[in-house]
Amino acid sequence: CFIELFAIAAAEQGCLAGMTYFPDGEPVDGLDSKPIAVLKLTKHPGLSKDALFAQVLSRHTNREPYDTGRKVGKPSLVRIRNAASRSVVVGTANHGKQLEDLQVLTRDALVAEIRDPEAFQESVDLMRIGRSEIERNPDGISLGGAFLEALSLIGVLNRKSLADPTSRAFQIGIDMAEQSAMTAMAFVWINTAGNSRRAQIEAGRAYMRIALQTSAEGLAMQPMSQALQEYPAMVPFSTSVHEHLSGGAGHTVQMLARLGYGKPVGASPRWPLATRVRETQT
Repeated sequence: CFIELFAIAAAEQGCLAGMTYFPDGEPVDGLDSKPIAVLKLTKHPGLSKDALFAQVLSRHTNREPYDTGRKVGKPSLVRIRNAASRSVVVGTANHGKQLEDLQVLTRDALVAEIRDPEAFQESVDLMRIGRSEIERNPDGISLGGAFLEALSLIGVLNRKSLADPTSRAFQIGIDMAEQSAMTAMAFVWINTAGNSRRAQIEAGRAYMRIALQTSAEGLAMQPMSQALQEYPAMVPFSTSVHEHLSGGAGHTVQMLARLGYGKPVGASPRWPLATRVRETQT
């Protein structure tokens, strides 16, 4: 996603962003310290700008319930599919049994993750509860706003209660998860031929373009990727997703997201740029 945003922003400044993926070789079993990409900027007079640049600061992941009274039209879905590069295959659904099946599948996968103690603990550890925690560590799952702040102040919402299946906080989490999935008014997914590291990068770049075009359409978007994960509790869901959405043997569903019309949300917290950049001599 970062690579695609970098290229779009570079074009806005009249620069071509040259890409070299994995200059020191691809990681195999897991990501390591080797660089993922080298990006080289070159001035390019007359370079066409990307219309999606206008959406960069408007694009936000929206985890709120969507308006079930408003359908996502076919023209919007066509433009969203066309926004991605040709190196991936993009599918969409906005009505009928396929939409209903995906609502149920994403709901059940999300609830299964919450009810899997080890998997859910990974999320709990990254939760930032209340404004002070969010500001100290603006990189996790932000639980802010008046309602959640109030639950935190009265002791209902904390990491212990979030992980406790018998607690009110845990049940609230289940209810919110079910509500988000079942208010999806459309879905979009990204397939690649195979599952190489390069294919994964191309899927990420495509996802960013799709998200920006979704913003241009006035739609909300949220990744619903639980069913694509690779631990035992997700096997039934992953199998089902690939049977119905992969498009053939050897193809991998890299991303699945819900679409709809939702109330506007603000930007997620972010670390200042200076804390993410390291200058080196070359």
